Amino acid sequence: MTDTRPLPSGADVSLDAVDATLSSEQSWPGLRRFRRNRPAVLGSLFMLLMICVMAFWPWLVPYPDDVTDAVNFDRMLERPSAEFWLGTDEAGRDILTRIMAGTGMSLGLGLVVITCAIGIGVPLGMVAGYYGGWTERVIMRIVDVFSSVPALVLALAISVLLGPSLVNAMIALSIVWWRVFARIAHGQMLSLKTEPYVAIARQMGASDGHILFREILPNMASAILVTASLDAGAVILIGTSISFLGAGASPPAAEWGLMVASGRAYLPGAWWPSLFPGLAIFFTVMSLNMIGDGLRDYFAGE
Repeated sequence: MTDTRPLPSGADVSLDAVDATLSSEQSWPGLRRFRRNRPAVLGSLFMLLMICVMAFWPWLVPYPDDVTDAVNFDRMLERPSAEFWLGTDEAGRDILTRIMAGTGMSLGLGLVVITCAIGIGVPLGMVAGYYGGWTERVIMRIVDVFSSVPALVLALAISVLLGPSLVNAMIALSIVWWRVFARIAHGQMLSLKTEPYVAIARQMGASDGHILFREILPNMASAILVTASLDAGAVILIGTSISFLGAGASPPAAEWGLMVASGRAYLPGAWWPSLFPGLAIFFTVMSLNMIGDGLRDYFAGE
């Protein structure tokens, strides 16, 4: 029904602008649902801040030399102050500087692992669900084997075998995490391959590759994207845990999990070397989870 009520007298309203606004809201209902999810908006703003820090930290940090293995005996374990906002660590290095420098490591770990996991798991899950038979049985049994061991335990074991380093931790997590996206793609494929548009494409002579990646994959992209945003936080949490346990990044890398591990020896007297990197992990993981919830709302109407 069209609203025929007259506009208030004296109101400076452009009918074209009103029509454009209404058209935009009707065309993007998912965006309206995302905006109404306040935690998702806050999480997005925080992640935008983290991305800016990751990109520009060399020009933003107050003490660039503290990113390396510098040692400053005259300011070891100083409390938070006007000079050192988050205090200094056991080597006298500015904690704020090292947290900002470590942003790229943590976010980069999450991005690389999720990208590799999608690249491995989604095609395998799609093939298993589309062809069925022995192909499905073999692939999904392998997925079951990987799923039978807790992610942290399996990733830690692989990382130890490969040798402690951030790259090896990424490889270990990628080997562990592909199973998540294989299950998602397999479940989506089982429901989507019976859709009429798939049958029509097959009758028109489309190849299996065209049906899989041009017809079906775009329709499961929303489920994959939501899972990726939610799992990115879990990947960062497990990746920092691997570094905390000594199988990930090695000193003097400014990695958040390693910073927490280095500062725990000085608890409870010097609480700041462990607390602030831990808060960085907490807020990053929480923000990614809130963004995932917002994306779920965004795609809810599809």
